[in-house]
Amino acid sequence: MLTPWWQARTASVNTSAGSTAATRILDWNSVPVLKLMADLEPAIDPLTRLRSAHGLIAARVRPVYAVDDQQPVSETLTRRRGSCSQRLAVLEAVARAMRVATRCRGLLVDGRFWYPRFPRLRHLVPTEVLLAWPEFHLDSQWISTTELFGSVEQLGGSGGGFTNSGGETLFDAVARTAVDWDGASSTPGACSACDLSAAVLADLGHFDSRDQLFATHGQTMCWGARTLTAPVLNRWTAGHPQRA
Repeated sequence: MLTPWWQARTASVNTSAGSTAATRILDWNSVPVLKLMADLEPAIDPLTRLRSAHGLIAARVRPVYAVDDQQPVSETLTRRRGSCSQRLAVLEAVARAMRVATRCRGLLVDGRFWYPRFPRLRHLVPTEVLLAWPEFHLDSQWISTTELFGSVEQLGGSGGGFTNSGGETLFDAVARTAVDWDGASSTPGACSACDLSAAVLADLGHFDSRDQLFATHGQTMCWGARTLTAPVLNRWTAGHPQRA
């Protein structure tokens, strides 16, 4: 009952050319985003500037368990707290403000992937979570968020994959390790600690924006569930001990 069970979410070959346009969610032309842009360190190339933006967002936007994936980036920056998805949206908005095109890959992830984060509240975790995973058009090719700080091979050897527990979120993890949704870090007959492909239930394809993804497939939780849980989850810091 927490999820939009009426939504038909199936694997797709949907493709996208991406865009630099401002959207309702990616409102990069808003004052909060432009202020963030003004505080970025100067950089010669867009990739370096995006890495700098990632660090600035991590420092300024506190990670919480917010559930509204369609919240505008300007609101996230004003509140100075946001979910992993909301913080990724901020990074996307910064890219578009730099005139770097972005697109969004829709992944349906098994809810059990989040069990380590909610050990005493597993019964409230949705069976599937819709994840909007950004990609950036740099040097005439599409670069996944996974590869912003290095190739899967480079990051996969850094030691320790993402465990989805404690204070580290997916947004934070990409700066130190491979977040591998496709199994690229595993060799035949062996499974890498960075290989998260087993948690992917379906690949919904690419969309021009996360706005389009959520308009097509809905959010992880239905409106009623988001409304009821928002007052608590919007302020619940990632990694904070749970109450029974």
